[in-house]
Amino acid sequence: MNVFEIAQLNLWYGSFQALKNVGLAAADGEITALIGPSGCGKSTLLKVLNRMNDLEPECRITGSVLLRGEDIYGGMNVNELRKRVGMVFQKPNPFPMSVYDNIAFGPRTHGVKSRLELDETVEMSLRQAAIWDEVKDRLRKSALGLSGGQQQRLCIARALAVAPEVLLLDEPTSALDPISTGKIEELLLELKNNYSIIIVTHNMQQATRISDKTAFFLLGEMVEYGDTEKIFTLPRDKRTEDYVTGRFG
Repeated sequence: MNVFEIAQLNLWYGSFQALKNVGLAAADGEITALIGPSGCGKSTLLKVLNRMNDLEPECRITGSVLLRGEDIYGGMNVNELRKRVGMVFQKPNPFPMSVYDNIAFGPRTHGVKSRLELDETVEMSLRQAAIWDEVKDRLRKSALGLSGGQQQRLCIARALAVAPEVLLLDEPTSALDPISTGKIEELLLELKNNYSIIIVTHNMQQATRISDKTAFFLLGEMVEYGDTEKIFTLPRDKRTEDYVTGRFG
């Protein structure tokens, strides 16, 4: 079952076209990696998927983006969309509050008042993000005291706390050391059993390690999309081949 279906998607910032006729489908239980050089449209596409571009005054979008068959730009409530489509950014961005309140923030925003329910959600989300054992004795302490890798897993737990269907990650390990990166990758492989995951990554080894499908972007165009193994071993397009073999630029 496809969670997202994107067709003939174009996006302009003023007169600059950042995405050109993009089409792809992301399925349940799969990790889709978006790769390509800086400024090629990967992060722009990610922002489209939970309408982070709504605040850009000169942004114009054509085409369709369907979330389980429903057009996210066709009158869908943006708060409802962001509950269903969680986002984790490049730099860990925990709120300046306790570990517990970071995780409880989303459920409280969506009306959960019961202390018992919040306690359960906090523990479950932290367990899902493989960080419960590291923070269970410091739930009341500031999240800003955690290491970078722990903060990023906390941000993933925070996204999971509202029970999304899709997790979007924008280069979630680029600011982390190799050990923390490994932990996040293991975590994503675990999470794909329950979520559809779309990740922007500059790290091609990361794409080959964790993703099922890969899309290669260049200058706003999606050059090629398919099974990760095929993209990296038998690409159809010369530009993809040049990029994945390091002959690019």
